[in-house]
Formats: sequence, structure tokens, C-alpha cells
Amino acid sequence: MKKEMRVVEITEPGGSDVLRIGTRALPTLDTGEVLIEVKAAGVNRPDIFQRKGIYPPPEGASDLLGLEVAGVIVDGDVSGTDFKIGDHVCALTPGGGYAEYCKVAASNCLPLPDGLDFVQAASLPETYFTVWSNVFDIGRLKESETLLVHGGASGIGTSAIQIATALGHDVYATVGSDDRVKAVEDMGAAKGINYKCEDFVEEIMQLTDGRGVDVILDMVSGEYINRDIKCAAMDGRIVIIAQLGGSRAEISSGSLMRKRITLTGSTLRPRTIEYKAKIASELRERVWPLFADGSVKSVVDKVFPFEEAAQAHAYMESGAHIGKIVLFF
Repeated sequence: MKKEMRVVEITEPGGSDVLRIGTRALPTLDTGEVLIEVKAAGVNRPDIFQRKGIYPPPEGASDLLGLEVAGVIVDGDVSGTDFKIGDHVCALTPGGGYAEYCKVAASNCLPLPDGLDFVQAASLPETYFTVWSNVFDIGRLKESETLLVHGGASGIGTSAIQIATALGHDVYATVGSDDRVKAVEDMGAAKGINYKCEDFVEEIMQLTDGRGVDVILDMVSGEYINRDIKCAAMDGRIVIIAQLGGSRAEISSGSLMRKRITLTGSTLRPRTIEYKAKIASELRERVWPLFADGSVKSVVDKVFPFEEAAQAHAYMESGAHIGKIVLFF
């Protein structure tokens, strides 16, 4: 095995042009970790924030970008799992995915779903772990309940729509164009709402006969929070996972109390390996079988060569994508 690998490095905080190809030694493995020869890596919004210098990696994590990979296990400790050296897997990682080799906790790996190649599988871990942990674990979406997803055309959004729809829930999604309305409805959303010309609060209350929705997955935050409260059902849960609309809002606590709403938020990256292993196990049991019958699909918008990571970041920041952006090696 090689002793060095090519990586994408951040030369200094800034725009997409600060990304450069560099060389580093292969990662050193600890107990419970495996080394993956990376065939593809997903590009995610936290990568953009880290590149800008406003989202540092957790303590002990690689300073390299990349929160999800797909590839081949070539070394490491697979004890306690059903994996073996040579297996094709995708994995969630706290960093280090933009490299020819990446170390991950074996328990945070998943087999490639039936029929998916490395590029398609690399689009899954960060978004699927995020959706499952926030919608089903923290948000406690239960049978017959409804879900509203903001940013429905994003990687998180398209994943949430597909998973919740496949499991029998009515899903509504806000998006920024009529083309995206059609895209999310084609993926199973009961209704796509163009927030640029429609008031999502009015639409949701009309669609639900005044009841509201049970769970809201909000990556906008800011002034959206009070609007979320208005269209949440009694005992509704609002889960904030990003702050694209700002980090501050004045909240109507009276409405929050009257509706018994739970307002919470989370970030996945700093969570423990054990928690992520729990989510991996639940995904493998509940969601991975849905790929076999086509109920859930990988949604890859565009693929870039590893050497064009800067172009991939610029494309994500343009907002033109529907679904995921992936680097291939």
C-alpha cells in the first residue's frame, strides 16, 4: 500500500479558489477504525463553511474537508461488525473525505445499497444520517404524521422527502422555483411550495385543513422560526439544522406554549461514534431495503473529478443544484 495520498487542502480561509491538491501521509488507524480507499466523496454545505473558516472540525477530526465517502475497505479493525477487508462501503466521517484514503469508524460504515455505484452511494451518508437523526430520532415523526421540509431541493431536502414518503408520511417542501416544485413533487412530496411567490404558512394551513404539520425540518432558521410556529400542529416539533436565514429571531413564546411545541436543533458532526453507529444501524434496517424496490433513490445532480473540488464548491454556492454534488476519484 502507498504511504502517501493526494488530498484537497485549504490553503487559507476564503473562496473556492483556496482549495489546492496536496500530498499527505496515510492516516494512522486506531482500534475500531478502518481505512477506505475513496472512490467518491460527497460535497456538503458544511464543507463550504469550513473552507470559509467559520466551521472548524471537531477535536481529533481531520482538518481535511469531506463528511461522506464511498470506497473499499483496505485495512483496519472490522471486529464487532460484519464487514471484511475488500468490502465496498459508504461511510459517515467527521472529516477527511477529500482524499484518496480516509479513516472512519467501522461502525459508521454501511454497505452499498443494492444497485448503487460508488458515486451514488457517496451521496448518501451525510444527508441520510442527518435526516434520520433529526426527523425520526429527535423529531420523533410517527405513523400518520406529516412533515414540512425547508430547502426541499437540497441534498438534505431530497433525502427527507424520499425517506418520509416511502415510510408513508405526507411531506410538504419549500423551494425557490417552479422547476424545483416539480422536482420535489416528482420525488414524492405531496406539495411543493415556491416560497418566492407563495406564503408557506397559508399553504400549509390550507393543505392540512387548519391543523398544521407535526414535524418541521428547518435549515433556514432566522425569521422562518415564527412562521414555523404558526403552521405547526398541536404538539408539533421544529428541528433546526442550519442557519441559512440567520441565527437570530424573536420568538412568540405564547404561541409556542399554547401549541405545546418543541423547538430544538442539532449538529451531527460532533456527535459520538456510538450515536452515529446507532443511526447507521437504524438506516440499515429501515431505509437501505427501500433502495431495492426503488422507493428511495440516490439524487446526484452533478459529478466533478477530485481535482476540480474548487469548481464543485463554486457550483454548490451558485445554488443551481437539485440533490447532491459528488467528487469522483
